[in-house]
Amino acid sequence: MPAPSSASFRGCRHAMPFLIVVVPFAMLFGALATDAGLSLFEVITFSAVVFAGASQFAALQLMQDHAPLLVILATALAVNLRMVMYSIALSPHLGPAPLGIRAAIAYFLVDQSYVTSVAEFDRNPALTLPEKIAYFFGTITPVALLWYIATYLGARLGRTIPPDYALDFAVPITFLAIIAPMIRTVPHVAATAVSILGALALFKLPYGTGLLVAGVLAKATGATLEYLLDRKAAQNGD
Repeated sequence: MPAPSSASFRGCRHAMPFLIVVVPFAMLFGALATDAGLSLFEVITFSAVVFAGASQFAALQLMQDHAPLLVILATALAVNLRMVMYSIALSPHLGPAPLGIRAAIAYFLVDQSYVTSVAEFDRNPALTLPEKIAYFFGTITPVALLWYIATYLGARLGRTIPPDYALDFAVPITFLAIIAPMIRTVPHVAATAVSILGALALFKLPYGTGLLVAGVLAKATGATLEYLLDRKAAQNGD
């Protein structure tokens, strides 16, 4: 049986490809936050405390638009609601860990650490709890380290980054790379379609609230379809 240190190294290695998009993603946030008037300390604190790229970008945009505080908080919360589903999926694997470790896992639970961890746990169901914990923290070590460093560099360099570098490409590419392989069932496809159509149809709503509505509709669609399909399967089984 592999040692926890081996699992940690394997997790670190599996997460390395994500750095291709994590670095420009973080640099872009640092640069935009500085342009928005935040100090270097505020940018670094923002990134370290929240540690959720999509929510940080959403909140920053709304702050620039002078949106009400309630809208900013609601948007950031809505964007991060997927972490609830991530937590549920990882709970059978990491739930028995001590409270302090679970708190650290909750902080470091991001798209990259979730995707790599859940795939590894499914591939190797015989992993022990210490190995699973070690693997999870292995996946987040390079991601978190480069996220903090790249945020600092983006904030320091700011407008000196040439526009030709187009760092904003990292945002859509990151989520496409993570989400696309996970769209495997009819409810997944339906939820994806509703989210896209809803966002396009409601883009004129103020402060980006159209995205919130589209997200709620997508989640409701996926959950309803999954419930109906499970119910149909249960009836057929009877």
